[in-house]
Amino acid sequence: MTTDFKSIPIIDVGPLVAKGDDLKMGQDPSVREVIKQLDQACRETGFFYVKGHGVPQSLMNEVKDVTHKFFHLPLNEKLKIKMTPNTGYRGYQKIKENITKGVPDLQEAIDYYREVKRGMYGSFGEILEGCNQWPNEPANFKASMEEYIRLCTDLSRKIMRGIALALGGSADELEGEKGGDPFWVVRLIGYPGKSAAIPQNNDIGCGIHTDYGLLTLINQDDRITALEVKNLSGEWVPATPIPGTFVCNIGDMLKMWSNGIYEATLHRVINNSSKYRVCVAYFYEPNFDTLVEPLEMCVEKSGGARLNQKAVYGEHLLGKRRDHRGPVLMELGAESILDKSIQ
Repeated sequence: MTTDFKSIPIIDVGPLVAKGDDLKMGQDPSVREVIKQLDQACRETGFFYVKGHGVPQSLMNEVKDVTHKFFHLPLNEKLKIKMTPNTGYRGYQKIKENITKGVPDLQEAIDYYREVKRGMYGSFGEILEGCNQWPNEPANFKASMEEYIRLCTDLSRKIMRGIALALGGSADELEGEKGGDPFWVVRLIGYPGKSAAIPQNNDIGCGIHTDYGLLTLINQDDRITALEVKNLSGEWVPATPIPGTFVCNIGDMLKMWSNGIYEATLHRVINNSSKYRVCVAYFYEPNFDTLVEPLEMCVEKSGGARLNQKAVYGEHLLGKRRDHRGPVLMELGAESILDKSIQ
């Protein structure tokens, strides 16, 4: 359960990354120390920085750089990859097209999903069928992003193995039918800086929310503090950028699997800087069509009390996307494959 934390812990996941392909990694003392720190962070804050992650600093900087360059293109260029139903809801969103709890967010964005082939998930997955849209400019955009996504997927898999061990399971407890074929989402977000010349009725870059999946890796601009995390007392704790680190947080699906032992923490984004800020957010998810409900080992650790929540991940994703995308995702529904989704 989230506590009255005043800061966000920093975890060196280097030992976990080095041993992450070994299912017996939990026997290594250095890995056990990382597991201990992950457990504490997931229980107390739901957010943590990771260093020693193995993703090159140069690549982390490059994906932010090409994101900046794209968002500074003329609008007509950006609209060449506009998000529509025909693109499987992949592509560019203009400022204030994203909605959080009924309020437009002061951000523009590009959405990418793991590509969904026709019939891959039956009629349930039709809404997301399609290919990702890549801009022609900057020229290195697609190659940089694809390599970045590959490395983030591998890093997330290893962190999730550490979390599985922290919960008392095997390293691959959350793989197989649960998450052995993980879905992923990438959202490139641009937050305009404040300008005295342009009054803003809403300065919230992204409204208060929890993330809907398993694990998020946030690669944010250095020197601009905008991401804030809510503690138990209702105080907003800044996730101040630390160069070379990812800010990680856990989402709704891990809360369910852990039976509430781990909490998905509320957070928001407010860019009070005069500078334009970008964030490259990578979301690591369960299998698209898996039913997520409390793990028996976590129910036992909780004294037998079971969290009254469950969801098919893909259904939960589509529900959240409809809430956040306003009219664009409401044009199409999605066939429910679970009578009782998240409570």
